[in-house]
Amino acid sequence: MTSDSVRLQRALLGLAALASVGLAGCETVGSAAGSRQFAVLEADTTGATNVNIASLTEVVQRNPNDAAAYNTRGAAYARAGQFNDAIGDFTKAVQIDPNSGSAYNNRALAYRQTGRNDAALQDFTKAIASDPNYGPAYIGRANVLRAQGDLEGAMRDLNVAIRLMPESAEAYHARGLVRQKQGQDIAAIGDFDAAIDRNPFVSAPYAARGQSLIATNKYDKAIEDYNAALNVDNKDATSWAYRGLAYEKSNRKKEAMENYQRASTIDPNNPIARQGLGRVQGGVGSLFN
Repeated sequence: MTSDSVRLQRALLGLAALASVGLAGCETVGSAAGSRQFAVLEADTTGATNVNIASLTEVVQRNPNDAAAYNTRGAAYARAGQFNDAIGDFTKAVQIDPNSGSAYNNRALAYRQTGRNDAALQDFTKAIASDPNYGPAYIGRANVLRAQGDLEGAMRDLNVAIRLMPESAEAYHARGLVRQKQGQDIAAIGDFDAAIDRNPFVSAPYAARGQSLIATNKYDKAIEDYNAALNVDNKDATSWAYRGLAYEKSNRKKEAMENYQRASTIDPNNPIARQGLGRVQGGVGSLFN
């Protein structure tokens, strides 16, 4: 094995590539939450990514016709938040290897980060055409379809993804979000359960399950889920706000106010927190009237 091959393998392991960013790339959607939240890759503050990019650039220069080299450096650029540079590398990768499902999938994820959902949808479809068994592309395409309101199409893709990747927490989480949007909260809870069983160390499925638990009047369990979500990410205004809502619905208005206030401190425009504060501070209307 050449030194360049070893370097590429190490970089792929360190970055885990875009195709396996897992729940970090999923959305959390609630009917009352209003705006969409789409998580970006966590920025590298250690400087390691810049070192990787420099090292991978040397590999690219020595192997200008190696699609894997561009694909790997593109993932490093994306990890650093340099999405246009990432898109450039993924484009070069698919020019060299038009059958690279991974490169199409990675470029689609980078397009999503720059708000280019139509281009992302095309690339996810190209990834699937290149490799019909490439599960991450079905998940990615399903997330776009859900954002565009095609819930049936999203469900079809996620059923395929789960068949191909039965241990994928991301696939179950994404399907739970579709079912949640369809008003099927009990079924959604089952999918969030499956996602948490497979990866209990991310906040998104706890927060999403909490919304469905509130919808099914299971307020104490919802509070437990938001405790877990906030233990992972205590700067998530939406989780603070929904925990406030669960407290309010269980008639614990002091705790509700504290959570709404914390959510408003993080995000003054959070609609759940603003509306909740209006109620618990004696504003117009009440959940119980």
